[in-house]
Amino acid sequence: MWFGKLPKHYINTQHPTRKKQPPLSTLRGFQLGKKAKTSRKGKKAWRANISSEDIHEFFDKSTRDAQSGGSLQEVPSESLFFVDKSSDLSVKRKIEKNREKVLWRDSILQKNPFVKPVPSSTDRKKNHKKPPTAPSTGVATQTASKLVTCQDSTTSSSGVACLWASTGENDNKGTKIRKPSLIPAVEVEPSGCSFNPSFESHQDSLAHAVAEEMQKVYRNELGPLPVPVTVTGEPITEEDKYFLDADGGSNDDDSDDSEPENRDENGNIRPKKAKRVTRVELNKRARRKEVLRKEEEAKKVKELSNEIDSLPNIILEIEKENKEKEKRRIRRVVAKQERLKVRPPRLGKR
Repeated sequence: MWFGKLPKHYINTQHPTRKKQPPLSTLRGFQLGKKAKTSRKGKKAWRANISSEDIHEFFDKSTRDAQSGGSLQEVPSESLFFVDKSSDLSVKRKIEKNREKVLWRDSILQKNPFVKPVPSSTDRKKNHKKPPTAPSTGVATQTASKLVTCQDSTTSSSGVACLWASTGENDNKGTKIRKPSLIPAVEVEPSGCSFNPSFESHQDSLAHAVAEEMQKVYRNELGPLPVPVTVTGEPITEEDKYFLDADGGSNDDDSDDSEPENRDENGNIRPKKAKRVTRVELNKRARRKEVLRKEEEAKKVKELSNEIDSLPNIILEIEKENKEKEKRRIRRVVAKQERLKVRPPRLGKR
């Protein structure tokens, strides 16, 4: 049913995006006339609402198939299924099986047909012929390669002379010997020895210097005692001196010299004649022994009295020695702890 000319705001309701048709009450009273012209942009507006999910799904599927090795629908059945004939084959060695295995990188490249493998440079190195090695005198490899190319070019039919051609003269390149420096190397001082060091670095350097000096002192004190220049001895007593005089200082050399005197003309040894000791000599020896014994007793009594008088001094010396021993023991313990701090920690007792 048509009521005539439509107003300007009227829009066709065939498309869902168009405005709603006004009610019939607003259309009454209009005259019938020509058909209203619709907008030419209607078809273009419809294209914007067309869904493209199918196209995106197709592209995603083709990308996944390419990454996984291709679509399963296009792959032949021989590659999907195979007949297991391992029981018919002979047992192979483990080494041969490992040789037949495909590397992981090769298997990845086989699955993805779109990725091209990068050629390895090891094959070229194997096939490439190396030029003859340069002599041991130190000729550069670059010069050696130029010499090889020039030698080949000189043998060619062209008469052009090569500048790098080897004539066999002055091929040896001498090694440069560095002259020894007369100036000694400068010792790098720690940061605490600079002109204006920080307090912490100065204290560290000071502690390091004190530790070195104390180690020298401990080494001298805890080390072995030096050999004394003079050895203290006791004077020879009168009794010992008497026995030395009685011995007469006879040695083996004197006995050897006196042997011919005790022999006869025929070479027989003469019997020794015992010297007769008189009564006077015996009495003299007895008196001498008695005097020596009394002197020895008097000397012992005097030494004992001196020791009794020097007891306070002996006690002081003993206390002093005990203090020195205790100090040495403490220093040994401290030195051992310092050595353990420097060394790495140990799990065992030793």
